[in-house]
Amino acid sequence: MAAKAQQFRWKETFEQLYFVGNGSLIIIVFCVCFAAMVTILESSFHMKLVIQNDSMVPGFAAMLILRELAAVVTALLLTSRVGAGIAAEVGTMQVTEQIDALKMLGISPTNYLVIPRLVACILGAVLLTIVANMTCIFSAMAVSSSYLGYTPALFISGMKRFVQFKDLIFAIIKAACFGAVIPLISCYFGFRCEAGAEGVGRATTNSVVVGSMAVIVIDFLLSYAFSYLY
Repeated sequence: MAAKAQQFRWKETFEQLYFVGNGSLIIIVFCVCFAAMVTILESSFHMKLVIQNDSMVPGFAAMLILRELAAVVTALLLTSRVGAGIAAEVGTMQVTEQIDALKMLGISPTNYLVIPRLVACILGAVLLTIVANMTCIFSAMAVSSSYLGYTPALFISGMKRFVQFKDLIFAIIKAACFGAVIPLISCYFGFRCEAGAEGVGRATTNSVVVGSMAVIVIDFLLSYAFSYLY
């Protein structure tokens, strides 16, 4: 039984991927739409204020969206929703001694619980970041067309001057790193959960706070490293 349990849990991984992707999609699309609209409007306002011209807004906003906005906003939303859920689930298993039962059966909690969530979160974060990037670009293009007077053709032309294909590759790398750190931190606090409802709540809160901080720090480190590749 233990040998069977040590095998990779494909079914659990797909269930977790469904939880990460399907459950988060609407929230992420809704939030990144408004974030992209705010980005392009603020960029236009400040460019007009400084250089009396906002002709670079489509390209500048598209570059900011691809390099930072979509990946980071997606990761922070996944931290608050998926990370909290994982910490609460693993923490509840810890205080109800289900994890001790796994160990008594010779089943590694890491292989049984952490690995499926790790793989699912990495795949889910990458797919959701690609969707978030496309959503952001279309939202920015719509606002640029309706409010700033740049047609979609002008927006794409301006975007081509600033954006490179490797911007998307770097965004995917960031998403994979964010997707990896979220379940690891959540499982860490879940395994260290103290007894009682208060302990589960504290583990959930700590996982969200530390996970959000980790996303910001990793984003800085990767952005700094990628700056040498442009």
